[in-house]
Amino acid sequence: MDILFSTEEHRFREQCRDWLHANVPAERRPMDAAEAIEFDKAWQRRLFDAGWAGINWPVEYGGRGLSIVQQVIWLEEYARAHAPWIGANFVGINHGGPTLILNASEAQKEYHLPRILRGEAIWCQGFSEPGAGSDLAGIRTRARIEGDELVVSGTKIWTSFAHVADWQELVVRTEEGSQRHKGLSWVICSMHAPGIEVRPIRKMSGQVEFAQVFYDDVRVPLANVVGGLGNGWKVAMSTLSFERGTGFIADQVKQSQEIEELLERARATGAIRDDRIADQLAQLRAEVAALRAMTYRNISEVVRTGQPGPEASVIRLFTSELGQRLERMTLLLAGEAILDFRYGEDDLVADYLRGFAATIAGGTAQIQRDIIAERLLGLPKSR
Repeated sequence: MDILFSTEEHRFREQCRDWLHANVPAERRPMDAAEAIEFDKAWQRRLFDAGWAGINWPVEYGGRGLSIVQQVIWLEEYARAHAPWIGANFVGINHGGPTLILNASEAQKEYHLPRILRGEAIWCQGFSEPGAGSDLAGIRTRARIEGDELVVSGTKIWTSFAHVADWQELVVRTEEGSQRHKGLSWVICSMHAPGIEVRPIRKMSGQVEFAQVFYDDVRVPLANVVGGLGNGWKVAMSTLSFERGTGFIADQVKQSQEIEELLERARATGAIRDDRIADQLAQLRAEVAALRAMTYRNISEVVRTGQPGPEASVIRLFTSELGQRLERMTLLLAGEAILDFRYGEDDLVADYLRGFAATIAGGTAQIQRDIIAERLLGLPKSR
């Protein structure tokens, strides 16, 4: 493993830092859903026009063709600059696009990748289902083959940005009578196709980000299958490895910033003199450093193999649980100030509330532990 940066990489970091310093929007991402989507698209287009979209994506599809290490540097500096969350572009940029680069046909890549990078096409993920949330092998949404089309019937749930998405990375069961990992296919589904119904799910905050999607004989061209019929499990695992691996680098940089801010607050208020708080802060700081080391090791593996492996689940699990511990410490040090909290105006409590979803979205903590036990430690499958 090599975690030392070259002179060229240090120079690239300075270029990232300079551009972000001059271009990060002063205004925050809007709370209103419709305004937030337009903000996300405009920011993504600005990144693309300036040459900062798809750092390690192939040049022929609109990227810059740089290394995964330079992509990591960009993500680190992006987080340090407090640049906007990419919002509705998350699925396409962080794992839909990388999955297509690794598995899709030339025609699929030529059409979709530039549109993702330019912020012209919003993607959503059709994996989770009622009764099979994190158990991808337990999905029931089916697709029968009719001529040169798949006809999809079933439902997906907790689909982020489904109500505004143009395309969906959709996993369906295409082999009659198949079970578990076999007989699945990963397809590109138009969210504007006849037969699709999207029912938004409103959060307690009043925001609409999730939805349940229903498919009533939705027709998808066979040409939209990625990686071949029946190979959906393999393709989906590459999707999840990207989602659970490099997709959390920005979160980790934010955690590094948070622990230093917590230490400063504890010193300023005198809370650091409480041995229990001092011990917890020291533990959190050590865990943040350990997580960064694990991530760099994972990146080295990506450089060697071309994609994250099951080790990504370790990163995913540790990042989410560490984030929750940091948010609890933030509230503890804030004291009575949290009583004046207003959602949308105070990130202090909003981050804490959002943190509850961190060990559920993208595969629950229990699922991540199963993956770690079975694929990394070689333990028997859980029953």
